[in-house]
Amino acid sequence: MKRLVAGVLGGGTLVIALTGCDAVQDAQKTAEGVSNAASNAQVCAEAIKIAAFNPDKANPEAAAQSAQDAGNKLSDLANKATNTTVNQALDDLAGTFKEVKPENVVNDSANWLKTKADQVAALTKACTGTG
Repeated sequence: MKRLVAGVLGGGTLVIALTGCDAVQDAQKTAEGVSNAASNAQVCAEAIKIAAFNPDKANPEAAAQSAQDAGNKLSDLANKATNTTVNQALDDLAGTFKEVKPENVVNDSANWLKTKADQVAALTKACTGTG
């Protein structure tokens, strides 16, 4: 009889332990989801700040270099993004920044600004999960 009671109690402890493991795993998944969301929010906020860059036509060489530097920062952020839509939007925007040449700053800044604005809108949409 003692063995039966010990076996039942031991089994009950095992069930409670296994149920506890499931709860821990669920909590871990939830925490990872929150962490990923926080990471994406942080990446998005930083990317929007970088994207505010506008080239200075008075110094096309410096403007082109600054745009390329901003593009590299956006690429780094894309690597940190856990959301593939945000990652793609950042890659597209980074490419636009990296392609700037001094002659573009002088001759084609309106088209570049339009492209950038469209890509920032796509990034914002990806970051907010709308659309």
